[in-house]
Amino acid sequence: MSTADVQETRQPERLNWRIRLLRDRTLLIMTVPAVVLLLVFNYVPLFGIVTAFQYYDPLTGVWQSDWAGLDQFSRLLDDPIFWQTLKNTIYLSFVQLILFFPVPIALALLLNTVVSERIRNFFQSIVYLPHFFSWVLTITIFQQMLGGAGMLNHFLRTHDIGTWDIMTNPDTFALLVTSQVIWKEAGWGIIVFLAALAAINSDLYEAAAADGAGRWRRTWHITLPGLRGVIVLMLVLRLGNALSVGFEQFLVQRAAVGHDAADVLDTFSFYYGIATNDYSYGAAAGLFKSVISLLLIWGANKLAHAFGEDGLYRK
Repeated sequence: MSTADVQETRQPERLNWRIRLLRDRTLLIMTVPAVVLLLVFNYVPLFGIVTAFQYYDPLTGVWQSDWAGLDQFSRLLDDPIFWQTLKNTIYLSFVQLILFFPVPIALALLLNTVVSERIRNFFQSIVYLPHFFSWVLTITIFQQMLGGAGMLNHFLRTHDIGTWDIMTNPDTFALLVTSQVIWKEAGWGIIVFLAALAAINSDLYEAAAADGAGRWRRTWHITLPGLRGVIVLMLVLRLGNALSVGFEQFLVQRAAVGHDAADVLDTFSFYYGIATNDYSYGAAAGLFKSVISLLLIWGANKLAHAFGEDGLYRK
C-alpha cells in the first residue's frame, strides 16, 4: 500500500477543545440565554425538593425548618382526596390519550393530501391559531358556545327543546376538557408529523403508483411506516407527561363542576399545599408526580425499544 493510500484511510485528527471552542464561539454565545433560562427556571428550583422532607416554614426558611423525613409522603398516601385526585388524573390522561393523540396524525395526513400549497398554508394557519389562545379565552369561547346562556342552549330553548348541561356536568367533564384540548392543541401538534411526512422519499409514492397502488394502499405501506418512528417518540413523550394533564384549564373550571371531577395532581398541589400554606405537603405531591412520570417515560421508552424503535434514545 502506498503512502497516499495510507493517508486516505487514516482517521481525521480530532481537534483540540480550544480550537473547537474558538471555531464555534458564535453558536455557543447564541445558546447562552437559553442555557441561563434553563438553569434559572428548571434546575435551580430543584433545590426546593428538600421542602418535601421538611415541616417547611417560610418564615424560618429551608435551613431552619424541622426535618420531617417521609412524614409528608405518609400523609399523602393516607389522604383519600389525594387518591381521588390521582384517579381523576389517570382517567383524564387515558381519555385524552385515546381521543386526542390520533387527531394531529389524522390532520397531518389530510393536509399532506392537499395539492395546492396556498390552500395548505391557509388551513395550517387556521388550525395553528388556537394554540396561541390562553386557557381563559379558550374556556370563555366554549362557555359562549355550550354554556347555559350559550348559542347551543339558546337554540334549543328557541325551538322548545330541553337544554343540554355541558359546562357544569361532572359526568361529561372528561369529554369536555378533551374536546377543549383537541380544539386548542391538535393543530399545533401536527407540526412534527408534517415534518416527518416531508422527509419521506417521494420516489416511493411514484413507484407504488406505477405498480397500481391506490391512495389508501400507499398510505398504509409508505406513509404510516414512515411516520412510525415519530409516532412512537411522541407516544413515549405523551406517556411521560401522563400525570401532567393541565393546571390552568382545570383551575378555571373547578368551581363549575366541583373538585371531585376537576381536581388533578397539579391543582391538588396548589389547593392543598400552596393555598393552605402547607408547602411541604404540596411539594411532596409534586415530587410524587415527578417520580411516577419518570418511571412512566422510562417504561414507555423500554417498550419502544422492544418494538424496534429508538424512542427517546438508542439502546
